[in-house]
Amino acid sequence: MTVKELEEKLNLLKSDYVRVQGDVEKIESVGGNVRPATRQLRDLEKEISRVRQQMREANT
Repeated sequence: MTVKELEEKLNLLKSDYVRVQGDVEKIESVGGNVRPATRQLRDLEKEISRVRQQMREANT
């Protein structure tokens, strides 16, 4: 992937992360089960970390 593609992917992942965070807050406010959403947040965090690492490697 090019740096530009990685940046686009990172922006998309960040957007997804913010959306899921909002979902967690809504679920918590009604007393729902947040476990699936928090699992999704962890997965997104890992993917964001991987993309950032790829960007660092691409810039060296």
